[in-house]
Amino acid sequence: MARRFLTGVHYNSRESCTYRCLVLNNAILEHFRHPHNVGNLANATAIAEVANPVCGDTMRLSVRVEGGKVAEARFKTQGCVASIAAGSVLTDLMIGRDLTELHEITTKKISEALDGLPPMTMHAAELVVDALAAVLKQIG
Repeated sequence: MARRFLTGVHYNSRESCTYRCLVLNNAILEHFRHPHNVGNLANATAIAEVANPVCGDTMRLSVRVEGGKVAEARFKTQGCVASIAAGSVLTDLMIGRDLTELHEITTKKISEALDGLPPMTMHAAELVVDALAAVLKQIG
């Protein structure tokens, strides 16, 4: 039986691919392969760590605020391809924005910025929006 690999998920070529394979678009794969703003932020204004209890993905989001705007944002994620990509795009959307604008970042906007997350990976957008909410709560 031949095994094939698609986005890190292996499957038997004779099986249905409905639940075991994901077709991830180029935007998701690009943010996964070359994530932006990865790492810790030593002089962070706020740091939040969140986890998805269902899939086990975790995210640490660090933000530095200057003059009411996000000057810098970094993330570290342990999780699936979509969670890493969502963390990357979240930080891109945050940097340079006024704190009040951050409330406009939703799971839908994260998905749209990644050219559409497959339904089975929407937990990734939920994870990063939860991290954003936790950071905003700390900042006040």
